Amino acid sequence: MAVAAFGSVSRVGFSKSDTHLLFGSGFAFPSKRLSVSSKAFKSMAALTAAPAVGISETFDRLRKRGQEAEPSPSELKVALIPYITAGDPDLLTTAEALKVLDSCGSDIIELGLPYSDPLADGPVIQAAATRSLARGTNFDAVISMLREVLPQLSCPVSLFSYYNPILKRGIGKFMTIIKDAGVQGLVVPDVPLEETEILRMESSKNNIELVLLKTPTTPTDRMKSIVSASEGFVYLVSSVGVTGIRTDVSARVQTLLQDIKQATSKPVAVGFSISKPEHVKQI
Repeated sequence: MAVAAFGSVSRVGFSKSDTHLLFGSGFAFPSKRLSVSSKAFKSMAALTAAPAVGISETFDRLRKRGQEAEPSPSELKVALIPYITAGDPDLLTTAEALKVLDSCGSDIIELGLPYSDPLADGPVIQAAATRSLARGTNFDAVISMLREVLPQLSCPVSLFSYYNPILKRGIGKFMTIIKDAGVQGLVVPDVPLEETEILRMESSKNNIELVLLKTPTTPTDRMKSIVSASEGFVYLVSSVGVTGIRTDVSARVQTLLQDIKQATSKPVAVGFSISKPEHVKQI
């Protein structure tokens, strides 16, 4: 699960199908698992909504709303950005889960494409991807589902995909396909900044906001280049290692957030290890 605050963002998680919730301002990402009964999805099948706006526009609206509602614009506001793995337990449930998350007030939804070697993910998301792939979930099936579901959502959806599936399709073709399906954003966790030029060019052509990641070990000069190139928001990885539940948020997160805020006014999503309310308060 992830949490985001205007000025910073994070990643939160669900259980069984590995749904994750995110909030932001800045923004932050927690990874606590919550259970959601698939029975609750049945009554949501007929939901319809206005077309989703883009990620940047969503954060602009949230920031404006927060400034109008509070006497102190400096106070952080929070955005809800849940994550689920596509196809776990199956794509029908994923479709209904997207509708439920939208109807429950999600500001952005992050949808993970299942991949056989998810290097950045811990045991929970790895297991979700394994279950999804075992059921035969593939990119074409996910896109077919999204074409049907996304017109019914009021919030934007960002895909979380490793680089190999993108290269396999061809970067330009991949971007065109997800754009036509209605996807608004993309996170590719295993591509270094130096290799994002074509990704950024093709995503820009197709109005897909490419979100880049900054880790605790990223040097300051490199961080500035990353936040400058990132679109929608900046994804701050809060700890060294994979996604998953941890006891405490690294004491370095506040310093890392301040460094990013000095370099950009873009929202920041803090991910990896945010799993309970105390973690969100720390951020």
